[in-house]
Amino acid sequence: MDRLSNTVRPYAWGSTTAIPALLGTAPTGEPQAEMWMGAHPGAPSRIARPKSARDTKGTTDTTATPAERPLTDVIAADPEGELGAATVARFGPRLPFLLKLLAAGSPLSLQVHPDLDQARKGYADEEARGIPIDAPHRTYKDANHKPELICALTPFDGLCGFRRPTEAADTMEALGVDSLKPYVDLLRAHPEEAALREVLTAILGADPAEMADTVAEAAAACERLGGAHAPYARIAHNYPGDPGVLAAMLLNYVQLQPGEALFLGAGVPHAYLDGLGVEIMANSDNVLRCGLTPKHIDVPELLRIVRFEATEPGVLRPEASPSGEERYETPVDEFALSRYTLASGAAPAELTASTPQILLCTAGTVRVGELDLTPGQSVYVPAAEAVEATGSGTLFRATVAA
Repeated sequence: MDRLSNTVRPYAWGSTTAIPALLGTAPTGEPQAEMWMGAHPGAPSRIARPKSARDTKGTTDTTATPAERPLTDVIAADPEGELGAATVARFGPRLPFLLKLLAAGSPLSLQVHPDLDQARKGYADEEARGIPIDAPHRTYKDANHKPELICALTPFDGLCGFRRPTEAADTMEALGVDSLKPYVDLLRAHPEEAALREVLTAILGADPAEMADTVAEAAAACERLGGAHAPYARIAHNYPGDPGVLAAMLLNYVQLQPGEALFLGAGVPHAYLDGLGVEIMANSDNVLRCGLTPKHIDVPELLRIVRFEATEPGVLRPEASPSGEERYETPVDEFALSRYTLASGAAPAELTASTPQILLCTAGTVRVGELDLTPGQSVYVPAAEAVEATGSGTLFRATVAA
């Protein structure tokens, strides 16, 4: 078991205070959006573990004080030893999930993720066409899908999936903006799938100057009306003139309470607006954006990936078990997220698993093996290593689905 040193990503939408407040550190004044825990090559966690004989090509001297090493290197040196043979057989020699603390201070981009087949085909196509992996118009960064789960630590606002077209029409019509009337009529005149597809296509394909004027009028009306329109006023404040403001009105607005979660599967448009949460996802960078961003929007590919169906946002609550583990059930193989609420003097929580784990404390003080964790601190546990937890606090467990 190893204590993790993790990187905080300073994306512009990040809160300046939420992650420092959890960690008990002073804010820097800069946004602190995401703290990554895992083996993503872009910002792998680091551990202070001496190199083994395998790492040092026969050298067995491990007496020196170990320097921190990227978790990616540790796993690459002994994939089966770190991840377990079953995980390597299913996902290859890599940790298949990434765990994050996510702190949104303003809305993230409106986005959607491909399914596994779409990701593989899209990645192969762009590779064959020679599009550089870091090109701004590159859509597929890898050949993996990116299902994700966000669990609220504070009240958390977001957008998730399409709502009924008639509800979206009511929201737009109430603004009294003449240039929105064609969208309102489309939403009321077609079957659901066709209505949503036509309106999103029209929004993303509109003349930018005309759209900027429409968004400005809509934003002013949202500010004036308040209530259910207030979230769109806030979005427009952060993204003036962006067509994603209107696209956001097509989606369900969701407010999570601490402990509640949302699962985002392939093809589901979504955006996080405000709040602190624990996020887990398949280890991928594949994002197709729909708006609320200055980055490239691949409209034809987006329209192919999006699932145009109205759905109720499925708010998840953890399912308790006799062991004290509260699990968030999701239909994916790459990850599983659960929570333990530990009480002082209670029997230890047995956490040994045949799969690799990352354990994150979010409240109180938790002792994992010989390591004490306070909020925001985490450990990596290789597959099959015996581990138990005691103390008084909250511990999130990220691992590979059984």
